[in-house]
Amino acid sequence: MFTGIIETLGTVKEIRVEGTNIHYTIESALSHELKIDQSVSHNGVCLTVVAINERTHTVTAIQETLEKSNMQHLTEGMKVNLERCMQMNGRLDGHIVQGHVDQTAVCVRREELDGSWEYRFKYDSSKGNVTVEKGSVSVNGISLTVVNSAEDEFSVFIIPYTFEHTNLQEVNTGDTVNLEFDIIGKYVARLINK
Repeated sequence: MFTGIIETLGTVKEIRVEGTNIHYTIESALSHELKIDQSVSHNGVCLTVVAINERTHTVTAIQETLEKSNMQHLTEGMKVNLERCMQMNGRLDGHIVQGHVDQTAVCVRREELDGSWEYRFKYDSSKGNVTVEKGSVSVNGISLTVVNSAEDEFSVFIIPYTFEHTNLQEVNTGDTVNLEFDIIGKYVARLINK
């Protein structure tokens, strides 16, 4: 389980395809602190560390993960949001994030405001996922508050600190992001639909 509070940015150093799997080698300031078999969120996708070097770690994404996330769009040199799993005795500064991406969305607007940024994302609502005004959503693993919620779109506002310390700085109109909808909202929606 994660909180959606990004610890650091990593850089994709190598991508290796093996059958239907893709191995990503990431360089980051926390790579040397990781352990084999540890779960780490990469753009909101919970992946298992399979190898470690001094400044890099390697994770593997399987076909199902690639189909539901933007991991297939990563290229060498791209930035990746990283978060280690939550410690049970720690504060939950963001919201409950499982690291299980529900689907992707496309950025349909990025607007720089006076001291902040507005991003608007469009997603396929036929999958049954919903957002609510002032509810939580994870975008590329970042815990954010929903504004201007619609049936298949929503906006988020980004403060300078979040912009500078996450890969939202590289997200432009037309780019694909990972979405994980609020876990409580997903259970409520499932119960209502029964």
